[in-house]
Amino acid sequence: MAKRRRLSAPDAAEIEKIEEGFAAKPGVNPFENPQSGSLPGALAKAPPIAKVSAEAAQLHGMTAVADRVEQARDKADARKWRDAEDAGQAVVMVPLVRIDRDYLRRDRMQLAEEELQELIGSIRDNGLRSPIEVVALEDGAYGLVSGFRRLEAFARLNRSREGFEEIPAFLRQGTERAEAYVAMVEENELRANLTPYERGRVAVLVAGQGVFATVEEAVEVLFAAASKAKRSKVRSFAAVHEGLGDLLYYPNMMSEKVGLKLAAALRSGGQGPLRKALAASAPEDARAETRLLEAALAALDPAPRENARGGRPRQVTRMGARSLPGGGDLSAEIGLNALRIDLKGRELDATAVEDLLALIERHLG
Repeated sequence: MAKRRRLSAPDAAEIEKIEEGFAAKPGVNPFENPQSGSLPGALAKAPPIAKVSAEAAQLHGMTAVADRVEQARDKADARKWRDAEDAGQAVVMVPLVRIDRDYLRRDRMQLAEEELQELIGSIRDNGLRSPIEVVALEDGAYGLVSGFRRLEAFARLNRSREGFEEIPAFLRQGTERAEAYVAMVEENELRANLTPYERGRVAVLVAGQGVFATVEEAVEVLFAAASKAKRSKVRSFAAVHEGLGDLLYYPNMMSEKVGLKLAAALRSGGQGPLRKALAASAPEDARAETRLLEAALAALDPAPRENARGGRPRQVTRMGARSLPGGGDLSAEIGLNALRIDLKGRELDATAVEDLLALIERHLG
């Protein structure tokens, strides 16, 4: 009994040689028909191996086209991904252990525990709706730009549940430290309005780190979108933090009114007495600290009031009021290159006033 030979499919190189051989013979080329160029009869007359070669060639051509389309699509997707990365719009999963929370000095001084618990419950039930923002550091670490509360919520969930070892994050590329601080402040201003003291404090901190040359520059850049009046208040609270911040127990609860009074007193040389009063007491709560500050302010000499444009304080000398025999009280105020005379309780006509002015003119020469 004759032994059957096992057939094996030819490889691509062999098929190409076979195709070249048949192409050299007239009348058996499966791709051409001398009469019509497309009649199936020409292919029908060709040997079986020619049919196999033709089908293989057609399939190979179709596969090549499909591969090129897929490659083009992959290149386009890769380009879009790189563009998203460059724009800081690419979301990556970052391990919690690789995130440096202290990359920036935080503007938010404390976390409200009740609000944090609500955030934890929302993330646990619905997932994180808004990724945090990070920048790439050395050795595979990441610096936190914004999202401190979301990161803290993930960290607490990770202690008791699985699936919270990594957090979604926008990877900001090439972010300067100043830009990172601006992003942090803007986010907190929108999500949870910063207190006046927190605004002034962060301006002092970033200036101290050398991110900005002065506190004034830090205020102008960090709060560029704020009004001129608001930036002025930020500078006032920055002065309070610089002068008294290390002695305050509840600075975040300080009212705007008290803070502005403290700033005016500090500019007028009241830092010593104010620090002495704070150092001698440990208030139980924010109200007690406010009462302490108000008492310390009241003990100071009244600070000269500054004009609206921030110029020099007005130096005014008030003359004691004098009672006139004919009725009325006469008083005067002497200021810088100015004199004001005030008469109350007495009516004078225009002629009498003209006589007084002429008398002053003759006296002064």
